[in-house]
Amino acid sequence: MQQQPAATPRALPGFTLIELMITLSILVILLTVAVPAFREFVQSQRVKTASFDLFAAITYARSEALKRNGDVTLSAATGGWGNGWSISAGGATLRSQAALDTSVAITSSATSLTYGRDGRIGGSAATTLQLAPNPSVGWISPRCITIDLSGRPNSKLGSCA
Repeated sequence: MQQQPAATPRALPGFTLIELMITLSILVILLTVAVPAFREFVQSQRVKTASFDLFAAITYARSEALKRNGDVTLSAATGGWGNGWSISAGGATLRSQAALDTSVAITSSATSLTYGRDGRIGGSAATTLQLAPNPSVGWISPRCITIDLSGRPNSKLGSCA
């Protein structure tokens, strides 16, 4: 009777401990680099979104003033623009915006804008609203919305100053 040769051990599929440790080390390094950049990206997008929302509200208020052939007012909520705003005409609220994320600060000397039936705002100077990250983050530029006397808003990247 012949003897069968001893079975050789077969390698089992899977990862060795060393391969797993190297993979985890690379993952930790990548996360260390990516997380701060992602936070700044999210903050930048919040400022941009708030700017677009406010720009759209200004455009809507002007459009409604022209359409209704009467005064339409865009007013900041109690406590400032960061707490939201509302658009009203003839005592009726047309639209309102809830408070923004507290990570966006809006600064402006104006607490309301009134559009006349010709689409112009009252006053003798252009109105500006500056949106910036709160607290200030070094590389994130603020956004500036300027409303000229003709009532047309203009949004740009950078400070209003």
